[in-house]
Amino acid sequence: MFFKEFEIRWSDTDANRHLANSAYINFMSHTRMAYLGLLGFNQKSMSAHNIGPVVFYEHVYYFKEAFPGMPVKVSLEFIGMSKDGMFFEFRHNFYDHKGKNFARCEMMGAWIDLKKRKLTGLPDKFLEAFESMEKAEDFKVLTKEDTRRYAQVPKDIEIL
Repeated sequence: MFFKEFEIRWSDTDANRHLANSAYINFMSHTRMAYLGLLGFNQKSMSAHNIGPVVFYEHVYYFKEAFPGMPVKVSLEFIGMSKDGMFFEFRHNFYDHKGKNFARCEMMGAWIDLKKRKLTGLPDKFLEAFESMEKAEDFKVLTKEDTRRYAQVPKDIEIL
């Protein structure tokens, strides 16, 4: 399992003086991109293939508060991917300096072709990198139907 360490800064807190929701999201994103960077996914390589990651959802579960000055460890578990690599799913856990789990997040995303602005499978080079990743015990091969698990439909308003 991959871990990234952070320290909660004053700017990571909200009006209640604990770790802000946006900081959880930022810590998870940084953890994912740090790990993907180790696999060869970086700005240069993604740009060469005109791809970028998009997030479908991030479901965060909060168990206990976290405060400024606390060291934080964020894990990354690879829990799903479609056969063509288009869709992926990760789980993050947040741990304090004593190893206590204070939050968890499940996220799903996909890869987008930055020229066509459409979802795309991964080039073989990146697919092989994903295949080499350690998989969680509950890893599953994702299908398009899995991406609809929490389906939401936009509802526009009428502008007068």
